[in-house]
Amino acid sequence: MNKQQLISEIKRKKSVLCVGLDTDITKIPAHLLGDEDPVFAFNKAIIDATAEFAVAYKPNTAFYESRGLAGWASLEKTIKYLNTNYPELFTIADAKRGDIGNTSKMYAEAFLKTLDFDSVTVAPYMGSDSVQPFLEVPNKWVILLALTSNVGAQDFQFSAAGEGEKLYENVLKTSQNWGTPENLMYVVGATKAAHLKHIRSIVPNHFLLVPGVGAQGGSLEDVLENGLNTDGGLLINSSRGIIYASAGNDFAQAAGDEAKALVSVMKRYL
Repeated sequence: MNKQQLISEIKRKKSVLCVGLDTDITKIPAHLLGDEDPVFAFNKAIIDATAEFAVAYKPNTAFYESRGLAGWASLEKTIKYLNTNYPELFTIADAKRGDIGNTSKMYAEAFLKTLDFDSVTVAPYMGSDSVQPFLEVPNKWVILLALTSNVGAQDFQFSAAGEGEKLYENVLKTSQNWGTPENLMYVVGATKAAHLKHIRSIVPNHFLLVPGVGAQGGSLEDVLENGLNTDGGLLINSSRGIIYASAGNDFAQAAGDEAKALVSVMKRYL
């Protein structure tokens, strides 16, 4: 998916909602456990209930990898279902990969070609040659970790990186030489919303993937006020707050209601 297609979907729906499919088999409704593939059955129901409100979906691959072959099968079915039935929606493999060049090339092959996600999250710590293989895949995106929502972000991301810069600022500035706003996004946690206006001054035209709204305590309004640009420029992720809105038979309807409520706020700003 190219940038203009993503912008068009945002404008059509007046939404920047990304639904995180962090599907934990121990938390899905009990009545699904008898299904041949409970995780896919859950994901399919969540997708169908929220697709009219969302512009993106983000499976976190750890929840699938942890289950071995069965988990990979669920992930493959999920991305195939999205690509077949909702090709207008942006897909993110939240895999946080990043390694030496030939290894990154294989990760890019796995997530952007074999599984056919639109994008993959990548860690920048090993530098440009660990990121470049992902950027070389046509019509795909890298979503680079910049300023994350976890408490441990303080350990390194705010460290001095020379010339008065913090490390996360250096990542934002340096990596702009690796890609463009057409194939490079950044992860900026919603719990760091106070820094969003400053980040926007560094990367005014890039999309930002913003996790941490809802269960992690990030403020949707703060993110919208400080992070939006003329294209929308945000993908605001909610995972647990949507997919686990109910543990009963009405789980899909509850997820749809929660997604609708978030988008009703977004519409006021878009």
